[in-house]
Amino acid sequence: MVAISVLAILMLIALPSYMDKLVREQVVEALALADVAKPPVQAAWRSGAELPADNAAAALPAPEKIVNQRVKSVVLEQGAIHIHFGNQAHGQLQGKVLTVRPAGVKEARVVPLVWLCAAAPVPQQMAALGENRTTVPQAMLPLRCR
Repeated sequence: MVAISVLAILMLIALPSYMDKLVREQVVEALALADVAKPPVQAAWRSGAELPADNAAAALPAPEKIVNQRVKSVVLEQGAIHIHFGNQAHGQLQGKVLTVRPAGVKEARVVPLVWLCAAAPVPQQMAALGENRTTVPQAMLPLRCR
């Protein structure tokens, strides 16, 4: 009986960290959809043009057409990519948004863009482009997004 009690306590302690890991894995899975919207933004940056204002300006499908098992839409807005969670995402992610936005050196567009996930720090000499609308709790973000 004591062994079962100890085992139950250990399981209760381990469950929250397992759930957090599960949610972070779903966020990483969703980040792959940002790769769909990155090429038109990078092309505009290299050519010196304005960053695409929306999905249509980037010749991307409508936001609700860029989906996967965890994501219900991917919206491109002024170069920033907003990933909206839904579908079969964990309950802690339902209705949340994760933003991936570019950062670049405005005076030297030959320098490639870097991509910032959520509130990741902007590299020195670079400026973040687009608005960060991330509502996913920081504890649920993978390390590269913190």
